[in-house]
Amino acid sequence: MIYKSCREEILSTVKEILNEKGKDDFTIIEVLEAMNRNNTTYSEYTIRTHISSRCCSNAPNHHKIVFHDYYRIERGKYRLL
Repeated sequence: MIYKSCREEILSTVKEILNEKGKDDFTIIEVLEAMNRNNTTYSEYTIRTHISSRCCSNAPNHHKIVFHDYYRIERGKYRLL
């Protein structure tokens, strides 16, 4: 088994979702459902925090280390950067 960080697993899942949808936006719910189907080891809280805060370019900075992977379009809806 290859270990992926939460960030890596989310990015991989988001890319799969966008490819399936043929659109450039996604919701946290879509990511949670897809990651649960793939038996993620990460909690819902951890996934939500990564998407909505730690990896979101236009979120307030509340973490020591942040990434600019997503842009929040509206509540619960994001775009991959």
